[in-house]
Amino acid sequence: MTKSGVVGQIQRAMSYETDMNSSVLGAAKSQLRSVMKQRLANITQESIAAQSAKVFDSVSGFKPYVDAKRVAVYLSMPGGEVQTDSIVRHALSSGKQVFVPYLHKSGLRPSDGPARLMDMVSLRDIEDYQSLQRDKWGIPSVDATTVNERLRSVGELDGKRSEDVSLDLILMPGVAFDVDPQTRAIRRLGHGKGFYDYFLHRYALAASAEEKTSDGRPAVLLYALALKEQLLSPSSGESVPVGPHDQPIDGVFLGDGQIKESAKDGAN
Repeated sequence: MTKSGVVGQIQRAMSYETDMNSSVLGAAKSQLRSVMKQRLANITQESIAAQSAKVFDSVSGFKPYVDAKRVAVYLSMPGGEVQTDSIVRHALSSGKQVFVPYLHKSGLRPSDGPARLMDMVSLRDIEDYQSLQRDKWGIPSVDATTVNERLRSVGELDGKRSEDVSLDLILMPGVAFDVDPQTRAIRRLGHGKGFYDYFLHRYALAASAEEKTSDGRPAVLLYALALKEQLLSPSSGESVPVGPHDQPIDGVFLGDGQIKESAKDGAN
């Protein structure tokens, strides 16, 4: 993929983001993130550990995960979200190819796209995973000097191209989730940086026809991991604000052991 081609892709991504980032929608998302930040700060580490263990049990017995050969999973912050250490270790010890987020400079001008993008890069083994150094947020991070030695899920931006690697399952973080009352689709509120939105858009553009479903979406499954407090109840009067281009996810694993999944007709 040439750099000019990627610029065009990201410009298209940015154009559809314009609708999402209307002042009303943006304010609603910011307000909910603020509420959730305070709510999550009050959850004890003991509760997070117990809920993370339940999520691990659900994920490790989930057939699409069991059958998956290539799994992408976020590396967790020390608090405020489901911890993924046990999932990463289990996936690696099960012989799966495990991909984790890697944030890098895009090399694009401000008018062409974001300064930083997220890609998914492979871990070699458990020793490689254990060697990752934590960043200022306490998240284990891939060393930029090792990226060229790793498989990547989307081609490079500088005109060079690694062989794009298709993924079977992506396990994502989020701030809040709910179920759309009309479509029964699971809706996700991210952290507001757009990393996953841009990554999924680039991934979809890079996917071959054989890697897409009948509705044109990439065949990769999108599931989130969430503490039970992150699922908004209809009775609370709270809901996840979405725009016309917000893509619902396939499901969410919850810290109480439940797996909520989007209705089939709500995922289109």
